[in-house]
Amino acid sequence: MSSKEQQILKIIKYIPSIFIIISSIIVTLFFYIENKKTFLIEKENIEKNYILENKAIAKDEVNRVYDFIQHLQKTTETELKESIKNRVYEAHTIATSIYNKYKDEKSKEEILDIIKTTLNDFRYNQGRGYFFIDNIKGEKVLQPPNKALEGKSLLDYKDAHGYQFMQSIVKTIADKTERYDQYYWENPNSKVNDSKKISFYKYFEPFNVAIGSGEYVEEFEKQIQKKALDFINLIHYGKSGYIFIINYDGVYLNHIRPEYIGKDASINNDTVDIKKVIETLIDISKNGEGYLSYTQNKKPNTDLPTHKISFVKGLNDWGWMIGTGFYEDEISETIKKREIELNEKFDTYMKNILILSSFLTFILLFISKYISNFFTNKFNEYKKELEKKQNILYQQSKMASMGEMIGNIAHQWRQPLSTITTASTGILLEKDIGILQDQTLKEYLHKINKSAQYLSKTIDDFRNFFNPEKVKNYFFLSNAFDTALELLSAQFNSQNIKIIKNIEDIEINSYENELIQGLINILNNARDELKDKELDNKLIFISTSKNENEVIIKIKDNAGGISKENINKIFEPYFTTKHKSQGTGIGLYMTEEIIVRHLKGEITVKNDEFTYENSSYIGAEFIIKIPLQ
Repeated sequence: MSSKEQQILKIIKYIPSIFIIISSIIVTLFFYIENKKTFLIEKENIEKNYILENKAIAKDEVNRVYDFIQHLQKTTETELKESIKNRVYEAHTIATSIYNKYKDEKSKEEILDIIKTTLNDFRYNQGRGYFFIDNIKGEKVLQPPNKALEGKSLLDYKDAHGYQFMQSIVKTIADKTERYDQYYWENPNSKVNDSKKISFYKYFEPFNVAIGSGEYVEEFEKQIQKKALDFINLIHYGKSGYIFIINYDGVYLNHIRPEYIGKDASINNDTVDIKKVIETLIDISKNGEGYLSYTQNKKPNTDLPTHKISFVKGLNDWGWMIGTGFYEDEISETIKKREIELNEKFDTYMKNILILSSFLTFILLFISKYISNFFTNKFNEYKKELEKKQNILYQQSKMASMGEMIGNIAHQWRQPLSTITTASTGILLEKDIGILQDQTLKEYLHKINKSAQYLSKTIDDFRNFFNPEKVKNYFFLSNAFDTALELLSAQFNSQNIKIIKNIEDIEINSYENELIQGLINILNNARDELKDKELDNKLIFISTSKNENEVIIKIKDNAGGISKENINKIFEPYFTTKHKSQGTGIGLYMTEEIIVRHLKGEITVKNDEFTYENSSYIGAEFIIKIPLQ
């Protein structure tokens, strides 16, 4: 039974009962709602206003913190750049002072050594900050943290992102100017090999070099984050409002409970199913911002389980989730008192309504069941009659195919039978005249054996094709086409019909024998159209492909296509454009039945204009779609 037929039976069986039940429920709910309306409106208004107001407050508080951090990032980065620049200017002033002091007394090499010695010991920013000197050749003149680099050229050096920052330094020297730069360099305080660094270079004319310094962005961000967290820790609002910060690894960076800070948020006893809550909040933050409702086991100041709504916003460049929330228990008492008052008046009235509604529902369901059974029986009777007709048509299609297949057997057996006859006659003749040799005998017997095996295989192929057993199995589409084309090869060869195949090796789970029957019907139809055409090339094209859920088969010929008045009729039973002696008109009808009803697929046909080997053709194209499973 097809899925559509099952749906019809389900509609007949269940829709009336469902309609009655739903109608009864609706009527009952109508009375319930009318009597509860006052309470519900009042409750909704209380809840709505409370939730909306607190959602807005939560969002404003989080946005205020978010804006503060962004402002902090921008201003601090500006201050950092200015600080680095000022440090380089100080180093430049020191170097200039040393040069002016000794330029008339010492050589340039001696003066440069004094400058290097002086700047080498300068440190700032908790020892991270230092000064370096580079020359026009890209060589490191001074590099305090790594003296081994001094005297070496880094002109072709690339940082972790492929940036050749030394060339920018050389250009600064060549242009006799100054500039900021960003690149990746080894940070001894970092776990990663290279960290992003902001630097400033300034040209020093006496030695045609650049003096520079820098700061790691990672260290800079740590300072900003600490400053931000110190500020956020001071924020409290309302009765129990606070800002919490969790990084994208699920670790608390800020919380009203100090003991949570620095610990994994998924292992504390703060909420029901805390791991899922934290993961959901982090997902919301990564995608922007949003609200989440959940139960918190311990509300601050009470340690009681309380329903909570939180608003979170992601600070993705730091991997932070900024959030706050509010508790719904503060409106529960007001709503509960009002609900008790209305429920006392309503209970008695609703009991009477439910009794009456239940009685009417029972009566209507009994009537509905009787009507459903009546129509179900009628439908099943109709279905049996329809299946009888379908079986007759299917058998007629098989018998028509059998006639054609017997002709194919005759064509395919002619050559091997001729080989067997020739070989056996040759053996007798050579034996009679006494010239039969062992080697010749072996060759003749080999030909006879090979031909006999071919005849046996042909019998198996045709027997499998006519096997009435309907078995669903996994098979490769290419094998199904090989079987169909092998069965038809003799007649295709006799008509000089060329098959152009583009068949993928696709495995499907379906009824292989029935698919082969459908393919043979389509191929026979194409053969019949081509054999009466005066064409230099008689062509049939076969291609297959698949998408996620189905396989797509396309079969087309170059026989000129189907006329407009017939193209919408070719799948109708007993419709044919052939003489009565050539066709019954059920081949393509049964093909559609097989594809649609048995294989749960679909089949369509259209006329297609195409080019093959620089020649233009028109032909009918059948498109079959079958589920992979």
